[in-house]
Amino acid sequence: MDRERKKFFQRKFIATIVSTTIISFFFALFYILKEPNPTYNQGNKLIAWFFVYFVYIGAIILVYGNLVSAGIEYLQRKWFRNLDWLYVLILGVFGLVNGVFFQEMLLAYCGMAAAILYGIIDKWAHQRLRGNKRVRLILLIPIGSLLISWGVLQISSPSLPPFTKEDAVDFATKGEGTVIDDFPKEIGQRVSNVGGYQVKKETSIKEIKEEVYIVKFTEQWSNGQEKGSRTLSYKVSRGSLTLKGSTGGSPPYYGNPQY
Repeated sequence: MDRERKKFFQRKFIATIVSTTIISFFFALFYILKEPNPTYNQGNKLIAWFFVYFVYIGAIILVYGNLVSAGIEYLQRKWFRNLDWLYVLILGVFGLVNGVFFQEMLLAYCGMAAAILYGIIDKWAHQRLRGNKRVRLILLIPIGSLLISWGVLQISSPSLPPFTKEDAVDFATKGEGTVIDDFPKEIGQRVSNVGGYQVKKETSIKEIKEEVYIVKFTEQWSNGQEKGSRTLSYKVSRGSLTLKGSTGGSPPYYGNPQY
């Protein structure tokens, strides 16, 4: 009994993982291929969407799919023991439930296809395990297909353009509601008069390694003998902005209506 129970859970696990992997792979691939214009790093994008689908689809199959299949299998042992095709068909009908409930026929058909696929893999694994044959190949095929597709899409994707100094400054200054809002949006400086203070604001940049920069915002002010300055430095790379440090105090004209 323990051996049979172990095989039962083993094939349910195989059916869950393999069917979830195949369906998630096709959904993710369809999402990538339907885009009108190729984007950068399509292989990585495929993997990202694969895991999104895998989580949601896997949860449904793991809970709902396995409970339903166990119930149908119980009925099969009592009433139609040798009719595996009927087991798969009934499982497919139950796969329609989510789509019918939400009144989405496309979702219903996808659920039915997923349930039928699960049923076929389940019965295939049952036959293999009963004959003490290996089932490893059924796990390797979809994973191998996913990795090959990732490689092909990644290689065929357009190359990323260089991340230049101008790009880094633009990325660092594109936010709103921050202390660097009033600094130049490009490399250079600007001089103005605020509440009697002569104010010079400068945006400068230094590349510390390939496509990684330090963007520095320097503010200097003077009013007669009164002088001061402050500096804010950010480390900027593609898609990343990190405050590296700051020096100096707050300008005395903060809060001035002209500022």
